[in-house]
This record gives sequence, structure tokens and C-alpha cells, in this order.
Amino acid sequence: MSTASVRVEEWVPVLPYNPSGLFPSGRPPRPTYREPNPVGGAGVAAGAVGTLAWLVIFGLLGGSLVGYVWWTLLAGALAWLAALTLVRYGDRGVAAGIAIVTAGGWSIATAAVLTRWTTSGDWPLW
Repeated sequence: MSTASVRVEEWVPVLPYNPSGLFPSGRPPRPTYREPNPVGGAGVAAGAVGTLAWLVIFGLLGGSLVGYVWWTLLAGALAWLAALTLVRYGDRGVAAGIAIVTAGGWSIATAAVLTRWTTSGDWPLW
């Protein structure tokens, strides 16, 4: 008799599993895929503070506006290379902090150049 019940169960059509989510179905939930290295606030803050110090140190090497701008561009380019490496092989939160502060540093340098250019009428970088 047990074989007859098995045969009946074998012929029962299996409906596709598509729950609406309103009522629990009793089946195990679908797998959830999570990022292995999630971006956290501590990593972003660490990248931001480190990059701020990096840009300030390089910016202080320039004795004038021209020196400040070129050192800031060089430091920012090196920071972006580090950020790209971290995106691929390391912590993406730190890379995000580096990118945000580098963009801010470049914006400050651009504002300084534009201010000098509009007040003097001469392009300051050449």
C-alpha cells in the first residue's frame, strides 16, 4: 500500500514556487547574496582622514599658488591610484573616503586658481 501512495505523490504536478510575500509559505526563503566586504562608515572616515592629511602635507610643499595646485594635483592623482587599487583588492569604504576628499581638495585648488585668474586677469598656472 505504501507503493500506491508513492505513485500518487509522484504524479502530483509541482507548481512553480512564486510566493507573493503576503503569507508565509512554510518553504525556506530564497538565498540572499551579500557583499563579502560591505562599505562601512569607519572605513570611509579612515580614508577621508588619511587623504586629508595626505593632501595637506603635499599642499604645504608648494610655496605659492602654482606650487600648491601642482602638488595637490599630483597628490590627488596618487590618492586616486590608491583608491582604484583598494576598490579592486581592498576595502571599498576606504576607497570611497579617498575619492570624496580628493575631489574636495581638487575643488579647492580649482577655486583658488579661478579666484586668482579673475582678480589678476592672468592665468596663474603657466
